[in-house]
Amino acid sequence: MQIKDFANKYQMQADTIRYYEKQNLLKPNRRENGYREYDEECEKQLQLIIVLKQLGFTIKEIQQLLMLKGKAISTECNLSTTSLFEQKVSDLEEKIQFYQHALKVLQTLKELIEEEKYAENKAIIEELIVVFFESMQKRGIS
Repeated sequence: MQIKDFANKYQMQADTIRYYEKQNLLKPNRRENGYREYDEECEKQLQLIIVLKQLGFTIKEIQQLLMLKGKAISTECNLSTTSLFEQKVSDLEEKIQFYQHALKVLQTLKELIEEEKYAENKAIIEELIVVFFESMQKRGIS
């Protein structure tokens, strides 16, 4: 299929597909007229890219994984892949912890606001925000 249909199928812009090509993440075949032709292999590759992006992998990390995917199976390849996945697991666990904390803060803020005692709860609300902000700074989130 051509780039427009391929991009539409995955609800992406054609420019995004072209960007992935420039980054050597996708390698469509070319027709005689120079048009790109996206086959089943391109679809599988794009699905993998989409999943990895959703998991928080950067373009550079995806390039690394695709390079490792193309290599012969070896201990070195396995260690590199495992190391990258371990880092992502750690990153995701940290994000989950952050979002769980954020959820508790939001729920508490909501409850305080629902009490309709803004004047009485103002100091508590401000303190919650300060504490949450400081926790974000410790995690390097701004």
